[in-house]
Amino acid sequence: MRQPAVRLVRLGRVPYAELLGLQDRWLRRLQAEPGTEAPSGTEAGTLLLCEPAGPVYTAGLRGGLTPEETARLRALGAEVRVTGRGGLATFHGPGQLLCHPVLDLRRLGLRLRMHVAALEACAVRLCELQGLQGARARSPPYTGVWLDDRKICAIGVRCGRHITSHGLALNCSTDLAWFEHIVPCGLVGTGVTSLSKELQRHVTVDEVMPPFLVAFKEIYKCTLISEDSPN
Repeated sequence: MRQPAVRLVRLGRVPYAELLGLQDRWLRRLQAEPGTEAPSGTEAGTLLLCEPAGPVYTAGLRGGLTPEETARLRALGAEVRVTGRGGLATFHGPGQLLCHPVLDLRRLGLRLRMHVAALEACAVRLCELQGLQGARARSPPYTGVWLDDRKICAIGVRCGRHITSHGLALNCSTDLAWFEHIVPCGLVGTGVTSLSKELQRHVTVDEVMPPFLVAFKEIYKCTLISEDSPN
């Protein structure tokens, strides 16, 4: 039996707004397809991967940033955006791997909670492949992947009519000082970390891309088909 296929689109380093625009385009394309469960081997959606070109704070469906906080963050030189994902406020910026799977979960035999757990498993597996042990997922409200009380990967997704968008943000060589200006994901008393900080060497997004794709294929039990043009 053939595995479902997911189209891979690697965007490189792009503005966050460009990622959102492409995500919306692929989302509309998938929503326009028939809503029935697809036979095995049918394309299940698109995997968008990128590195943010500049600093961006985002708020989720539950908010997380007041107008005063938004003004303060913009004064730092960062962009601030309200998104449709779950969760509260977080930061995206250079040195971070953003993974936005636009998937029809029915074609992968998954439910929403299984999808979130699969994203967490991808990040844990990537850490293992990079030689970093001890990364683990925690129970809600501590969604994401952690090393003790330090979050290395944030997860926030949106799902409508079985089709997902948004996804995960994994800190590779992110400037962690940007997180000091917010309470990441609304979790007081926790910290953030990165692969570079934990491994004590500079880890780039380009370096982790191949092992991340290995982990994604293993955990989602899919094949990745030839990279398409972003457009």
